[in-house]
Amino acid sequence: MKQSVDMSDEGASAVSPKAAAGRRARKAEAAPDLVAPAVSHGGDVEQHIYQTVFDSVLNQRLTPGTKLPEPALCELFGVSRAVIRKVLQRLEHERIVELRPNKGAVIAAPTPEETRQIFEARRALEVSIVEIAARRHTAKDLADLRKLLAHEHEVTHNPYQPAWAACAREFHLRIAAVAGNPILTAYLTELMTRCSLIVALYQPTGNAACEHAEHGRIVDYMEKGDVASARAEMGRHLRALEDNISLDRGSSTQSLAQMLNLG
Repeated sequence: MKQSVDMSDEGASAVSPKAAAGRRARKAEAAPDLVAPAVSHGGDVEQHIYQTVFDSVLNQRLTPGTKLPEPALCELFGVSRAVIRKVLQRLEHERIVELRPNKGAVIAAPTPEETRQIFEARRALEVSIVEIAARRHTAKDLADLRKLLAHEHEVTHNPYQPAWAACAREFHLRIAAVAGNPILTAYLTELMTRCSLIVALYQPTGNAACEHAEHGRIVDYMEKGDVASARAEMGRHLRALEDNISLDRGSSTQSLAQMLNLG
């Protein structure tokens, strides 16, 4: 697995708009919709805090190892420690944060080996899923996938990153829906969340090809009934995502409020 790449990310002046769009879409690859819900009652308050932290990780404001002290979070969100602890426990369950005894919560920092294992598991799962989908799809399934690809093409020109995230995620989950196995879909959803966090934590810096074209080729092979090529393309697609990850990330000099986009 590559741990560094040669070119800078989308902020580099020498990168073409098309290449930048490709990299931004790649970063969005497995990420969930990042729009936080409105806040009202107790459960919504907890969801709002959870979503704020989650968004800050996926949008690369909270870096690996960043401390999340309970007193500071209580003050920023105006809630009790009990509320913060419930949110942190949920984030720990989803491996977004680590709760260390006597040291508090920090943003998780997956090791290179953990990263390799997570992507390996996802490739193995999705290659099997696309094989099933390629054998079971109907004409309507293909038509729906084509509509999604058309929408995805439009979204690649949208500067709002969560729009790419939601669209890229939807493509992979739609393939799983075509396969028609809810157990596989549940496993894929969990792995996609973990992959998206890794991608967000360790920002790709290479000139990645736009995965929109790769998605299109997967559907083309499915339509042709070329199961072997669909499997191979899905494997290449996910391998490219992993290979564009750099595990070298510096710490932030921003305050916790700034990293959470609250100040």
